Amino acid sequence: MQNEGKIRIPSGCAISGVFSKSGERFDGETVIRSIVPMHDRSNGLGGGFAAYGIYPQHRDLYAFHVFYDSVRAKDECEEILRSGFDIEAAEKIPTRKMPQITDEPAIWRYFGLPFDKQLQSTGFDEREFVARFVVKINSSIPGAYVFSSGKNMGVFKAVGFPEDVGRYYRLEDYAGYCWTAHGRYPTNTPGWWGGAHPFSLLDYSVVHNGEISSYDANRRFIEMFGYRCTLLTDTEAIAYIVDYLNRRQGLSLRETADVIAAPFWSEIDRMDGEERRRRTYLRNVFSSLLITGPFSILLGFTGGMMALNDRLKLRSMVVGEKGDRVYVASEECAIRTVEPSLDRLWSPRGGQPVIVTLNKGVRV
Repeated sequence: MQNEGKIRIPSGCAISGVFSKSGERFDGETVIRSIVPMHDRSNGLGGGFAAYGIYPQHRDLYAFHVFYDSVRAKDECEEILRSGFDIEAAEKIPTRKMPQITDEPAIWRYFGLPFDKQLQSTGFDEREFVARFVVKINSSIPGAYVFSSGKNMGVFKAVGFPEDVGRYYRLEDYAGYCWTAHGRYPTNTPGWWGGAHPFSLLDYSVVHNGEISSYDANRRFIEMFGYRCTLLTDTEAIAYIVDYLNRRQGLSLRETADVIAAPFWSEIDRMDGEERRRRTYLRNVFSSLLITGPFSILLGFTGGMMALNDRLKLRSMVVGEKGDRVYVASEECAIRTVEPSLDRLWSPRGGQPVIVTLNKGVRV
């Protein structure tokens, strides 16, 4: 007992999110400050952010953020990109030199839309065309990785502590209505730029604290539908599962949560009528997409944010409200740092999603 109180064993990783239901845009410094008190939950092997509403001048264009490890990879990726997309702008993503951030790849962004002729020739809708393009680049071009591909949003990530990563990317220069953040503490996968959170496809972005013990079953199922898990960490699969269930299968976000963190069969047996039939259907049809193991997840998407714990609530997560803003974090101190006086603070039950969206009529 001589070391009691002297050694802190974190429960791995930090997540934080801030959302404005009125659509008010605010800079990245707010979410950076929120994750600083949770510094010891990460170990410098990954930090990252997702931001929504940050590209109003290109709001109707897809924004591709890409890491390049070589000139060859950049040339090959750009050739494929320009063959399928009308690119309106291409530029390096602005960064500042930080001694804590090393081994940087080249980091570029592109704004554009698929050519109509390409869409017609494939028969895909616009979002499916873009998703397949991202999977193709990330699985077939060594040294090129598209890590963000939504409209009017962007992911920014690196190897480092999150507060350093945020300032490396100059996030004080961006303004968005929704921000999520992650500090990584990898336990059984490598720390590298592509493996930092968030993981994103189209406008979905995921930050995650925990470990997916069902990863192999989840991966094998999702890869039957054209996805490829290439980034050496289990969280990547969550982004693809959400895309598959919500976009491709048309499930609501609440139904998506009911698949990912499905109730135990013993709970379903105690339900009545239609609810019991609905939950039974989801568990049977999508049984391979149940995520087991401890987790807390923050999902960002255009117009909203969803927080979700595993069924047993084995990872901490708290939610706070103040006015039109909603805060989610691994620890209460992260919320109190940016909003000391809250209207409401609570800890969601395991498996019960907290979904917040923009007020009706707000355009972003």
